[in-house]
Amino acid sequence: MKVEAIPQIKHTDSDNFFLLAGPCAIEGEEMALRIAEKVVAITDKLQIPYVFKGSFKKANRSRIDSFTGIGDEKALKILRKVSETFHVPTITDIHEVDDAFKAAEYVDVLQIPAFLVRQTDLVVAAANTGKTVNLKKGQFMSPESMKHAVQKVLDCNNEQVVITDRGTMFGYQDLIVDFRGIPTMRHYAPVVLDVTHSLQQPNQAGGVTGGRPDMIETIARAGVVNGVDGLFLETHFDPANAKSDGANMLHLDHLEKLLTNLTAIRKTVNQLA
Repeated sequence: MKVEAIPQIKHTDSDNFFLLAGPCAIEGEEMALRIAEKVVAITDKLQIPYVFKGSFKKANRSRIDSFTGIGDEKALKILRKVSETFHVPTITDIHEVDDAFKAAEYVDVLQIPAFLVRQTDLVVAAANTGKTVNLKKGQFMSPESMKHAVQKVLDCNNEQVVITDRGTMFGYQDLIVDFRGIPTMRHYAPVVLDVTHSLQQPNQAGGVTGGRPDMIETIARAGVVNGVDGLFLETHFDPANAKSDGANMLHLDHLEKLLTNLTAIRKTVNQLA
């Protein structure tokens, strides 16, 4: 599988994985541009095709007082500025049918959150924009069941679809990655491994999701070895003070070393294939 499912992505001759990365949520213009500038420099150096990720709003929150965003249009305009400034495509998640058409005016890829991937109206609305659709596999779904979500997009005459695995529920408060699902889902569409969300520890008593960022490289290495087409991860220059998902994000200072190691692994895997 290649990255043709995301037509706007920069192609390289490195046969590397592609990367969806950025902050969990758009907190402001300066932070988004700062993160994007750093990631673009790293991915250009390592020849990693790159898509900037940022949520224009956060609807799936544990508590009503959790941060949800800085305003839809304001955040979407920041995403467009990132794209225009650094010449990279952008991706954001949507939660309602109306979000699909609103966000499609600003970004290149529409992401369906894992909790909502069975919502037919939402998936169809995203597909009908003509944008690439990234389907997050539900934590409650088997890899085989994702073929039906993919088919909904294809039935809308949109072949620009990818699947992202973000872990499977393991009890009430943990997730586990079943790497057997990668080759299964690659029969349906290119597959991305969401490294950082797979390390969440949801449903904590305090209403704030925990995480295991110390395991990021472990999960990412396993994904690359097992043939994922792309990696998804959230990164921030100050995870401890990020307004969303700070507990499982990668510190931006650690990104280059991680991607350097993963690129070396991918080169070795390609030689053995």
